[in-house]
Amino acid sequence: MSLSALEIAAVVREIEPALRHGWIQKIFQPTPRSLTLEIRAPGHTLALLLSADPETARLHLLSHRLPNPTTPPSFCQYLRAHIQGARIDGLEQVPGDRIVRLRLTAREGPCSLVAELTGRTADLLLLDAEDKILIALETGREKTGKPYRTPVQPPMARPPSTNEQERRRTKAQPLQQPEGDQPFPVSSSLERRDQGREEDLAREHLRQARLAEIRKGLKKAARRIDALKADFDKATRYKEYARYGELLKANLHLMTKGQAQVTVIDYFDPAMPELTIPLDLSKTPQGNMDDYFKKHRKYLAADREIKPRLETAERELADLQAERKAIEQKTWQSPAQETPFKPIAHHPSPVTRHSPREGPFRRFTSTDGLPIYVGRNARENEELTFKFAHSDDLWLHAHGTPGSHVVVRLEKGADPPHETIKDAATLALLYSDLKKSGKGEVIYTRKKWVRKTKGQPPGTVTVTQEKAIFVQLDHVRLDRLKESSG
Repeated sequence: MSLSALEIAAVVREIEPALRHGWIQKIFQPTPRSLTLEIRAPGHTLALLLSADPETARLHLLSHRLPNPTTPPSFCQYLRAHIQGARIDGLEQVPGDRIVRLRLTAREGPCSLVAELTGRTADLLLLDAEDKILIALETGREKTGKPYRTPVQPPMARPPSTNEQERRRTKAQPLQQPEGDQPFPVSSSLERRDQGREEDLAREHLRQARLAEIRKGLKKAARRIDALKADFDKATRYKEYARYGELLKANLHLMTKGQAQVTVIDYFDPAMPELTIPLDLSKTPQGNMDDYFKKHRKYLAADREIKPRLETAERELADLQAERKAIEQKTWQSPAQETPFKPIAHHPSPVTRHSPREGPFRRFTSTDGLPIYVGRNARENEELTFKFAHSDDLWLHAHGTPGSHVVVRLEKGADPPHETIKDAATLALLYSDLKKSGKGEVIYTRKKWVRKTKGQPPGTVTVTQEKAIFVQLDHVRLDRLKESSG
């Protein structure tokens, strides 16, 4: 059930000192009506749950992470763009009410994240410095741009006193006593009380999100298979054309330009029958022979290249169909659920600062949650741009100076958010010869407009349809990006 005002007051008193002066390093939306904020505070990393679920509206710290969808919802993306990296100035409760305000200082200035934990009308809202609503989870655009007003609770016919209400709620749902030494006993008790429901909601949300992705993938795979089959069937018509070319080669002396066909002895058939071969009237005998050999080479190329791609696409289709069946039968386990509730340490653990990251390229996550890849050297630049990147991915490089290739992974047809462009441009500047000056121009374009330069060293490219952005090294932005790389 939802938290009472007294329970909210208890948890706010407990966690506020630990959150104050921390900063929001990651934001997730594990279910349609809840957020988790990963907060880096002095000496520890904490995860704060804010739930606007009508039945379990609440806030408290989490000792375990919840599974999250691969693609963040639009509300989560907006918060990432505006308050990820923000400093926490304080956490406070509206006196006697089930409303909590998280006061922040973000890049644009002071703002507040408000959690209305009021049962059926629960909501999460982001306010600007003047308390105007920037975005709301439930009420959406209805309140955007309007001044925020604390909701008025509807009167009851015979309302008991506030103290009596709280005594009844506390008696009906007593907080469990923490087991062992818990740094946040109230949060721990609240988490255990409703943990099962939140985990089930997160898993179901993850299943539904994956099911939607699978349905799109099935349509895309079916279209790809149909196109590959059409190309392969067309090329298969040229299977016997090598034979025709050889027969024309042996009978060039019998042919003249302008013939529509020629009849020859088929030496490839033991019965040696006559075979009539069509000719192109506009081509010479040599030209007709070359044309048949050329079309046969197309068949060989299709057999060598299209056939394996077709087999791979059919396997992918079968895998997606099997995964859809597993989701429908509720036997599906996503990779994110193999270790779905990884504990978040309350104490710092030793980390080797210069330990190499596994896999090629430097890897970061943008403010909007998009992956950014940075080449470490010329070989990695070449591999990143021409083997790893997709045609619609965003490609960046410091203008007019040696440096790393930077790629932002984008969905087909998607436009990169402005903050993501600034993040990627900052990395392009950092890993270039402009680093010492701390500022400079970075060009960016789609990867499909980047071409290799023939005869030049690996990583040398020519770029068209590029745009430019001037950036300066922002240490707050860099700290957040470096944190995301770990």
